[in-house]
Amino acid sequence: MWTLAWWWMLFALPAPWLVRRLLAPQPLDNDAALRVPAASQFADLTGGAGVSPRRRWRHAALWLIWAAAVVAAARPQFVGEPVALPVSGRDLLLAVDLSGSMEEQDFQLEGQWVDRLTATKSVADDFIANRVGDRLGLILFGREAYLQTPLTFDRATIRTLLDESVIGLAGKETAIGDAIGLGIRTLDDAGVEEGRRVLVLLTDGANTAGSVEPLKAAELAAQRGVIIYTIGIGADALTVRSLFGLRQINPSADLDEQTLNAIAELTGGRYFRARDTAELEDIYGLLDELEPAETDEEGFRPVRELFHWPLGLALAIAALAVVLGSLSARQRLTLPPVRDGSSNRASSMGVQEEAFRP
Repeated sequence: MWTLAWWWMLFALPAPWLVRRLLAPQPLDNDAALRVPAASQFADLTGGAGVSPRRRWRHAALWLIWAAAVVAAARPQFVGEPVALPVSGRDLLLAVDLSGSMEEQDFQLEGQWVDRLTATKSVADDFIANRVGDRLGLILFGREAYLQTPLTFDRATIRTLLDESVIGLAGKETAIGDAIGLGIRTLDDAGVEEGRRVLVLLTDGANTAGSVEPLKAAELAAQRGVIIYTIGIGADALTVRSLFGLRQINPSADLDEQTLNAIAELTGGRYFRARDTAELEDIYGLLDELEPAETDEEGFRPVRELFHWPLGLALAIAALAVVLGSLSARQRLTLPPVRDGSSNRASSMGVQEEAFRP
C-alpha cells in the first residue's frame, strides 16, 4: 500500500504561485536604457511580445522541481502486508567465559580437535537461531565482565558478535560473580517486570577474579526473579603424549562444579555438564525444552521509504536545466555575422538602429 507519512507537506505545493500573486513585483528602473544593435534578441525579456517558448520551458522545469521536492518532503512510503512476529515475553542472556583456560583443545568438530570456545560458538549459533520471540543479550567475561550486546530481537547480531569474540578479550581470569551481577543489572535496566528472565552461564573454571562472590550474586538473582542455568564445559579425561609415553590427564580439574550447581539451585535453574560436543548440543536442546521460545504473536507491517525517488528527480531536472541554460546563454552571446552591406556601413558610421528600454 502506498502512503505519505507527512501528507500535510502537500499544502506547500501552491506556495510559489501564492507568493507571485500576493506580493508586489519588483519595480523596474525606467530611467536606465541599453542601446543594442538589434532589440529582437532581447524581446523575450520584456514580455511585450508574449511569453517565449524558452520562458515557458523554464517555468515548467521550476514547477516540476518544486513539486518533486514537496512530494519527497511528504515521505512517500510503501507499507507491506502484516507480518506475524512471535513473542515469548522472555529475556534471555548468554554469559560466555573467555578466560585463558578456554584455549584447551579437548572438543571435536567434524573430526578435528578444537578449543572449547570454538565448540561453544558452533553449538550456541544454532541455539540462538532457534530463539524466535525471545529478547537475547550477550555477556562476555574473563577477568572483567562486559555487556557485548544488550537485549534485542536481532538474533543475527548476537550470533555475529559471539563468533567474533576471542579468548582473552576480557582477561585471562574468571569473574563468575561479576558476570551474574552484570546480568542482573542488564535485566533490571530492560524495564520489563513481567515474563521470565533467564541467564545461561557457561564456564570451564572457578571464580578467580571480580568483586562479587558467585553465591552472593546468585542470592541476589533469586530475589530479583532471575533463573540461572549453569553449564560446566570441558573433558574429564584426555590422553596426551609426554617424554615418558602416553598419559591421561584431567583438563577440567579447575572446574568448580559445586559452586555452579549451587548457583542453579538457588535461582531455580539447573546445572549441566558438557564433556564433549555431543553433550553440549544435548544441553542446548534441553534448554529449548525447559524454556520454549514461541508463545503469543504480535504483528507489524514492513515500511520501505521512497522519498529518494522524487528527490532524485528534482535534482536531475535542476542539473539538466543548468546545463541547457548554460548552452543557451553561450548561443545568445554569439551574434550572427553581418551580411547586409548597408547595415555594415551604417554600423561603421556609428548609427544606432534602435534603443531598447526594458
